[in-house]
Amino acid sequence: QVQLQESGPGLVKPSQTLSLTCTVSGGSITTNRYYWSWIRQPPGKGLEWMGAIAYSGNTYYSPSLKSRTSISRDTSKNQFTLQLSSVTPEDTAVYYCAREGLYGGRDYWGKGTLVTVSS
Repeated sequence: QVQLQESGPGLVKPSQTLSLTCTVSGGSITTNRYYWSWIRQPPGKGLEWMGAIAYSGNTYYSPSLKSRTSISRDTSKNQFTLQLSSVTPEDTAVYYCAREGLYGGRDYWGKGTLVTVSS
């Protein structure tokens, strides 16, 4: 079965770059018609879609985060990554990776990892 696992530092200093990796097992990130997404949830708030990388390698970003978000992948490791630059405490959140279908449905999620931005 498809499984996703987030990994990366749990604490990032303001102005630095947040970097997370999602490792996928049980399915290939190059499989047609799937997107591999990053979603976050700040404390006490709702889910926020950040962006995704498609099976083709094309990337898509939330307009509000586009300027400082970068999603990439390593197909040899079946991993995709998130980089969020110039972070502030407002970026503190639980970060999830997930698989999305062609029409936005999310069928598989990672467990999520809390990233705190603080000095």
